[in-house]
Amino acid sequence: MNEHLEVERYELFAESWYHFEFDRRQFLKAFSGGLVLLVPVANLLAETAQRQGESGRGGFGRDLPKEIGAWIHIDEDGSITAYTGKVEMGQNIRTSLTQAIAEELRVPITQAKLIMGDTDLTPFDAGTFGSRTTPTMAPQLRKAAAAARETLIGLAAERWQVEAGSVRLADGRFVNSNSTSVLTFADLAKGLKLIKTIPPDISTTATSDWSVAGSSTPKVDGRDFVTGRHKYASDIKREGMLFGKVVRPSTLNSTLVSADSTQPADGAFQVVKDGDFIGVAATQQQAATRAADSIKAEWKSVDQPGNAELFEYFRKNAETAERGGRKVGSIADGLAIADKKLEQTYTVEYIAHAPLEPRAAVAEWSDGKLTVWTGTQRPFGIRGELAEAFRISEDKVRVIVPDTGSAYGGKHTGEYAVEAARLALATKKPVKLVWTRGEEFTWAYFRPAGVIDVKSGVKNDGTITVWEFHNYNSGSSAIEGNYDIPNENIQFHPTKSPLRQGSYRGLAATANHFARETHIDELASLVVMDPVQFRLRNLKDERLRAVLSGAADKFGWSRYRKQSDRGVGVACGFEKGSYIATCAEVSIATGGRVKLERVLACYECGAIVNPKHLENQVEGAIVMGLGGALFEKIEFANGTILNGRFSRYRVPRFSDVPPIEIVLLNRKDLPSAGAGETPIVGLAPAIGNAIFAATGKRLRALPLIPKGVVT
Repeated sequence: MNEHLEVERYELFAESWYHFEFDRRQFLKAFSGGLVLLVPVANLLAETAQRQGESGRGGFGRDLPKEIGAWIHIDEDGSITAYTGKVEMGQNIRTSLTQAIAEELRVPITQAKLIMGDTDLTPFDAGTFGSRTTPTMAPQLRKAAAAARETLIGLAAERWQVEAGSVRLADGRFVNSNSTSVLTFADLAKGLKLIKTIPPDISTTATSDWSVAGSSTPKVDGRDFVTGRHKYASDIKREGMLFGKVVRPSTLNSTLVSADSTQPADGAFQVVKDGDFIGVAATQQQAATRAADSIKAEWKSVDQPGNAELFEYFRKNAETAERGGRKVGSIADGLAIADKKLEQTYTVEYIAHAPLEPRAAVAEWSDGKLTVWTGTQRPFGIRGELAEAFRISEDKVRVIVPDTGSAYGGKHTGEYAVEAARLALATKKPVKLVWTRGEEFTWAYFRPAGVIDVKSGVKNDGTITVWEFHNYNSGSSAIEGNYDIPNENIQFHPTKSPLRQGSYRGLAATANHFARETHIDELASLVVMDPVQFRLRNLKDERLRAVLSGAADKFGWSRYRKQSDRGVGVACGFEKGSYIATCAEVSIATGGRVKLERVLACYECGAIVNPKHLENQVEGAIVMGLGGALFEKIEFANGTILNGRFSRYRVPRFSDVPPIEIVLLNRKDLPSAGAGETPIVGLAPAIGNAIFAATGKRLRALPLIPKGVVT
């Protein structure tokens, strides 16, 4: 199984945070019993490199198990348990995957249970990212469930001594052709082990015949979340557990010079120092925080750039080699036949993930094995990081992921799990470590900032003749547009980043769509052409044309009449196998304050698995996108984050959210694609284009209104 790994997942290629200096004697001393085997660092790194290849930390490219039993287990009481390394972070894949299993096994959804993200129980998975669950994991579980179904039907036929074709499975019951005999899953499961492999040609249920999938099934375990019964990583409790806190420098990219690691005489807390790591553990969280604050540490920092020089810094530090994109035709020829030419620059700032649930981990060592409960998108990747940090084999590490309170691409790395495990190793007790909001805003990685240069040419009839597009730093996702342009040079230029950066919902697709769809709007204005018609003139992609036309129609684009204080804007795009078109309307109040009046999105991702939850996904992406479009921006100077708290970092509020209408196009003739990322990409350019329509002022930098507030 080869997962596509986008280049801007910088965090997966970054050097590990910690290189612990404990020796074998110190490690063995931490345990009173059991066998502990430390792997020599050289051997471990060699194994890791061989396993990971060029795909970053975490072991990508492994083959999936072919045995039915690795994915599906049927207990003797007839209950069904399925296994996946994917994790639930609020995107509701627990429900959609359970629907797929129930569909193929012909059982009510309540009869199937899903075990997710437990490295001791579930098959390997590269991670829950990139909108890959629906197009890759759902078909895998469908095949496993279908193979289990056919195996059970064969067993029922053998018991009745009839042809398998005469056995029917419906509503969890096996019935023979004359309906005189009935068997349940429990009847067939006694003593059964599904050791057969999944046939490569196994047939799954056609989209047109879906009965469980394709419907708005309520969220599995939804009641536990709204009643508070669900336990997040920060709710985990272990006997004798301590609370951990890490001592951190005041500036980024600092190294520890010295620290007072004297243990208190009263044993109120324990100090752990190892290389640049220094942390404390205490019986109460408040005590751990006070203890960490009391430690006198000296750090060495270096001069670092800030917001003021950021985009110039990107250009100066760009790699000489161009990457990604495409080159077709001739830029010179395209410019020569253009009636009008346009050249502009667009910028995007760093922004924070700001997840509802901060990073948290509980670590416990027992008989040489490490168990960590944590909220992460990559349980197997975190297992690898822990094994590397403590120089033990991966089979000595178990990572368990409770359903997590959001991530948005920000929980791919496991430094907080490593921190908790290092404190647990030293104290010989379980340790819980939860990052504060200040730590989240400072030490987590950010969505990459970027500067994008676009040069184009267009004929007076609206035909685009040439397109040159250069992205510095933010990434290459969705860098290639779907417009039919004969002469193109599209390139991504990696460069140094002053801040830690990495995956974010939609990756660089948001930046690239913002630049492309704003520039397209500028070309439409240049030739005095309606923005929707201009796009349709240059689009052959029928799926993109369908969402664009659908959005314009439902929004009432052709019926809109220009008002002095109002404007409408449109943007469209494609990413991760799905298509989006977004329309926005803004009003301009006295003093130039912008109010977002309404948003409409038309979205298509193939066959729809759960309509209501898909609508929630699209709406959630739009609400999240409001922040990055209008006001989210990390402010920093010389290694210091200046707005690292919610009182200074503006995220969307209820008062910011306008009426939102979602139009879904259900393409049952196409495979289902993921929907977690693509819907976010059209909002920022649609709003920016609407502001231009209302004011005549073109905004080419995100956020659009960093100092203003949407009324």
